[in-house]
Amino acid sequence: MSRIQISQGRIIDPANKIDHVGSVYIADGKIVSVLSEPDGFRPDRTIDASDRIICPGFIDLSTRLREPGQSRKATFASETRAAASAGITAMCLQPDTVPVIDTPAVAELVKDIAEKAGYAQIYPIAALSQKLEGTELSNMLSLMQAGCIAVGNANQPVRNLLILRRAMEYAASHDLLLMFRPNDYWLGNNGCAHEGVFATRYGLPSIPEAAETIAVAQCLELAELTGCRVHFGQLSGKRSVIRIHQAKKYGLDVSADVAMHQLHLTENDIAPFDSAYHVLPPLRTEEDKEYLRQGLAGGTINSICSDHQPHDIDAKLGAFPETEPGMSTLETLLPLMLSLVAQRAITLTQGIAALTEKPAQILRLRSGALTPGFSADVCVFDPELTWQVNQDNWQSQGVNTPFWGQTLKGRVTHTLQGGRIIHELEQGAGHVPGHGLRA
Repeated sequence: MSRIQISQGRIIDPANKIDHVGSVYIADGKIVSVLSEPDGFRPDRTIDASDRIICPGFIDLSTRLREPGQSRKATFASETRAAASAGITAMCLQPDTVPVIDTPAVAELVKDIAEKAGYAQIYPIAALSQKLEGTELSNMLSLMQAGCIAVGNANQPVRNLLILRRAMEYAASHDLLLMFRPNDYWLGNNGCAHEGVFATRYGLPSIPEAAETIAVAQCLELAELTGCRVHFGQLSGKRSVIRIHQAKKYGLDVSADVAMHQLHLTENDIAPFDSAYHVLPPLRTEEDKEYLRQGLAGGTINSICSDHQPHDIDAKLGAFPETEPGMSTLETLLPLMLSLVAQRAITLTQGIAALTEKPAQILRLRSGALTPGFSADVCVFDPELTWQVNQDNWQSQGVNTPFWGQTLKGRVTHTLQGGRIIHELEQGAGHVPGHGLRA
């Protein structure tokens, strides 16, 4: 492999407490040195990172790439291009593929498709139960041995708490991570919006915050009972943050993430009948958003994920409740994080840590840091570069984003995965007049 020097950028590596201008040295796909030049190092390629930030590649804890089974919506090829352009070097794939990731054969299929797409670091999440139906446990250990990074329920509610208890006992006995998206089936009631002002005004079937917080509380009780290591995914409400904070205070081995759009959008932002805003969990109140931001800044929420869900046009046509939930979000991950920094909700170091160091800790990966000997997964971005979300700049096959047509600030110029450059922004691309996201 070639030797690469990324020179004279601002290196921010939260895991190693580095925030300094200098160079990163890469050889044979590994980080060789940071700041100090190794003896006799002769680069085959030098990347000038002046006025840019060098950090570890981003790790996304929740994505859907629509393969296998729904390639009309997106493919590994299209979505890994989008991920590379966003500085993402590793992704966790939710188990609700078609077929569901509930057998080693499907897990192997996912790894094969990823390899053919030239993006090796896609980590499948194993289904907690067969077909995600919540009646019969999957063979979790075999799925882990086939390459799954954790077990989870995707967006499917676990209707039977005894099944959840047995799954957590199984996971705890093998020290497997359970990634749990809290949602009470009966209280959710097939709703499509938060039980609040917007849903009332437009007569939409709604989901109360209690559908999430009750599921959080139940899972926390079972985590204490079983000793299972639990990660709560895509939190959306104030009381969920409070419960996770209390659980951590009393020593439970739990972690949590929040989808980036939940840190920016609320029910007040939803354009009437615009299905781009139809997501699960739903966009909630301004108070919920502020608590999520505070939870992130204070460490209760460990990580930010994209919760990327690309859809074809047909899936987003029709009345709001009839459309499929989800946003295409990979490519807005960095600029939205920088917007949080600009609004002083978090620091830049905290934002980068929430996308690198923290998810690596949750998954127990030797990555998320520019540590010598680690895989050279690196993101280089220009925090001042503005660009418009449009067909000319968008890589994902799914265009279901509420930020379409907006001008965002911050763009990735280079992404390296295992020392291989998988994205390089064309010189001069992305300069669009504008002032970033509206506050």
